[in-house]
Amino acid sequence: MPNIVAHPGIICKPHLRLATGCAIMRAIPQVMKNLPHLNRPGYFGEYGGRYVPETLMPPLLEVEKALSEILPSTDFQSRLKDLLSEYCGRPTPITHCDRLSRELGIDLFLKREDLLHTGAHKINNALGQALLAQMMGKTHVIAETGAGQHGVATATAAAKFGLKCTVFMGAKDVERQAPNVQRMKLLGARVVAVQNGSCTLKDAINEALRFWISHQADTMYVFGTAAGPHPFPTLVRELQKVIGTEARAQMIARTGGLPDAVVACVGGGSNAIGMLHPFVQDEAVKLIGVEAGGTGEPGCENSAAINLGTPGVLHGARMNLLQDAHGQICESSSISAGLDYPGVGPEHVYLHEIGRVHYAVAYDHEALAAFRKLSEAEGIIPALESSHALAWVFAHAGDFSPGSKVLVNLSGRGDKDLAHALHFIQLD
Repeated sequence: MPNIVAHPGIICKPHLRLATGCAIMRAIPQVMKNLPHLNRPGYFGEYGGRYVPETLMPPLLEVEKALSEILPSTDFQSRLKDLLSEYCGRPTPITHCDRLSRELGIDLFLKREDLLHTGAHKINNALGQALLAQMMGKTHVIAETGAGQHGVATATAAAKFGLKCTVFMGAKDVERQAPNVQRMKLLGARVVAVQNGSCTLKDAINEALRFWISHQADTMYVFGTAAGPHPFPTLVRELQKVIGTEARAQMIARTGGLPDAVVACVGGGSNAIGMLHPFVQDEAVKLIGVEAGGTGEPGCENSAAINLGTPGVLHGARMNLLQDAHGQICESSSISAGLDYPGVGPEHVYLHEIGRVHYAVAYDHEALAAFRKLSEAEGIIPALESSHALAWVFAHAGDFSPGSKVLVNLSGRGDKDLAHALHFIQLD
């Protein structure tokens, strides 16, 4: 593989994989502090950047140009606004959970991204990037997916715009998210089951990046989460912040003020950054991201990269990773395919470092209990990803003053998870 380009003076050795980074990264904190680029686009403090093979630089620079020139244009913004409204169903409502609020002693609100077309927040980003691809003259979009929702969203957007679509998905996720695989195929996408590594989201991203290197002339990589090389963390945030922008205005209109706390689950971080970013400047609002702790057993068998990881390079960006003492990526594990990722987006690591967002952990059994609890109490079946955020609220409601307004991003619905969840839940 060609040299990996980070920044002048930081070149990784040719034989290293995209997912691993290089040994020099262990010394990167001091190096970063001595470089003049910390305030440039693509960096969040010391995190982010673009650590990729030279052969990936041309398409990334092309996307960066589109981010700065096409995305802010009146034409793009007008078309996207119409699509989000008329095709996807925005704005999504906020729902007050009456029964759970009485039980918990707080006012619990849900931002209902589960009511969007395709059933999750992923359509906001996929539709925006597919529109960008069309305006860039691309004819083929590719995507990675874990829980399958981003794959479904990308396949949906491709069908809408008449684009060819290929989705890379870990073989393990293909099995546990079979309904979404069927949806992608019905929408006309080709689904590639990745057999490498842990056969999950990390490996799907690796394969998608490799494919993009050799198909960049006609192909746009619709990156699904707020991670990866610049400009993807910024691009995804800009397309997903509609969630928090809407929710902020809706809470003021409905309750007369801002929520006391905003909570979202965190894997790679797209739904969370979309929900939390518009509240970052509201100092009185507590912001909580909830990572997946897996089974809770010791070791790397979890997906809590902020709480248990250390800085390193994965998929072209410097972020927090689950890695061993030699810098090798540890296998992540979560009952939720969408949170089963050993890293986390660089902006989240920065928000953690400056103390603006508190990142907590919820475990598999807690998420399953929350999955069932919301279903039975409110008639809303949440995605297992969102169930982690709910689990934290259920466990910590007593930490809030009575009547506090707590807003949770319900990033997706749980239809896709039923077969998998029912392996662990005993129904009467």
